Amino acid sequence: MLRIIMLLTIAVLPVLVLRAQNPISPPGLYLADPSARIFQDGRLYLYTSQDESCNYYCSRRHSLLSTSDMYSWEVHADVFHSSGPQDEVAASDALLFAPDAAFLNGQYHLYYCMPDQAHSEGVAVSDSPIGPFVGGQKIDLGGYDQIDPAVFIDDDGQAYYLWGQFTLKMAPLNPDGKTLDLSAIRDSVLTESDHFFHEGAYLAKRNGLYYLVYADISRADKPTCIGYAISESPMGPYTYGGVIIDNRQCNPGNWNNHGSIAEFDEQWYVFYHRSTHGCNKMRKACLEPIAFTSDGHIPEVPMTTQGALPPLPARDTLSAARACLLFGEVRVEQSGPHAEVLSNFSNGNKAAFKYIKFDKELKRATIRLKQGQKGGQIRLRLDQPWHQELARFNLPEGQPGWKTLSVDLSSNPSGERTLWFLVYGEDAVEAIDWVVFE
Repeated sequence: MLRIIMLLTIAVLPVLVLRAQNPISPPGLYLADPSARIFQDGRLYLYTSQDESCNYYCSRRHSLLSTSDMYSWEVHADVFHSSGPQDEVAASDALLFAPDAAFLNGQYHLYYCMPDQAHSEGVAVSDSPIGPFVGGQKIDLGGYDQIDPAVFIDDDGQAYYLWGQFTLKMAPLNPDGKTLDLSAIRDSVLTESDHFFHEGAYLAKRNGLYYLVYADISRADKPTCIGYAISESPMGPYTYGGVIIDNRQCNPGNWNNHGSIAEFDEQWYVFYHRSTHGCNKMRKACLEPIAFTSDGHIPEVPMTTQGALPPLPARDTLSAARACLLFGEVRVEQSGPHAEVLSNFSNGNKAAFKYIKFDKELKRATIRLKQGQKGGQIRLRLDQPWHQELARFNLPEGQPGWKTLSVDLSSNPSGERTLWFLVYGEDAVEAIDWVVFE
């Protein structure tokens, strides 16, 4: 019943409210490249790109997410467009890549970018942090036309503009919020060779130190990490600090990461994205709490299912699409306008959920799945895929289609645990929708 109510709510409400389990992008909506901003109203806003196809990155519109408590999130749809009836970029109809936002001169400024050298990066304004943003105009980048703008406002009120791929460019932003001090542009603030910098920079400040976070290419020759570098000055020099989070096991077609860090209600978080659909261009925003060491460094954190929430109660219906680790060909795919499942299982594929809170009174597991033509098994295990077996679902051959199955648990676990799905048999499982323990 809970699942049905959730889907009906999504269908009828103009503003969607959802709990902050990962991913925080709701089912069927693919919001990536989250840039976190906290404005005068005390809310935290994530300015995002919006994916719509495995054939190209992003789309020609921006939507965003906001929260007042890190538990409930609202989706604010279609706040800016680069084409169509609501076109606010007269000079180009190109795709809109990763954006950022800032409050300057009594207005909210949306900084956007496009894979169009004639209008590489620009700015639009609004009287509201949720738009609509209007009057898009090109920003002169002094010949360094690239992508991924970010804006940082220091304690003295000076704003800085950051952008670039492979090498990070940076310049003071003029008081108008729309032009740069071109005489002070600095290239190579970060580089691939010294900082593993790929793209997607974001600048934050804590305890007098400046933290640049960005897509980090230090592992597997892919920018799957959010890395960081530290300086005592906004324009550097910066020293590489390490990896905050790595999303490389989120999806078999994963390629990049892009995000930000921010403090909200005395807790710092890293915001990032994960890929879906077995491709690198359909991504969903996620978040994890982070901490700092006494010397200002950020220990790496794992991807989780729980996000900003405590571990998820095993008695609650767990959507399979919230898996935080995928091994094999299995992937998250859209199954309806506002629904997603785990699909495309092959023999030996597995998925993990971190973390689930079990209590010793649980006796049975119930799962909703779409069986394939062949027979096989789904095994539920705890902590590691080779550790304690919790339940086993046997799937007889020749019984395809959607079904709900229940089995007794083989043990009565307790505590906060990693839950694993393991699938055995080719064409045994087409999709898994959810699981619940009773």
